[in-house]
Amino acid sequence: MGERFYDDLGRMVLRLTLGCLLLFHGFAKLGDGGSLKWIGSQLASAGLPEFIAYGVYVGEIVAPLMIIAGVYCRIGGLLVFVSMLFAVLLAHSPELLSLSEHGGWALELQGFYAFGGVVIALLGSGRFAIKPD
Repeated sequence: MGERFYDDLGRMVLRLTLGCLLLFHGFAKLGDGGSLKWIGSQLASAGLPEFIAYGVYVGEIVAPLMIIAGVYCRIGGLLVFVSMLFAVLLAHSPELLSLSEHGGWALELQGFYAFGGVVIALLGSGRFAIKPD
């Protein structure tokens, strides 16, 4: 097996890791209408229309499914990045330069999702995908 095989395998592992872990957050929001209302209120207080809150479903359900399947994976990665930017700016900006009680960055989860999305957007899906790019 050549180097390209392992590169593509690594892309697939990254896609599955990021996509599956983020998808849990999206499914949790489907069952909790309060989350969507809270996101809408945060958007409204920032001067943005509340309907943009539905974008959380794009960023946490549609994009992860695109990434997992490897269908327009680069676009899915960008959608995850944008979704995480909104999450950080609307809900976590006070923690941006903070450490957790265990000494790690307070936003390491959001950082993993955001920068994982960037990496997927840059690398693409690899050949182990429904629609390799």
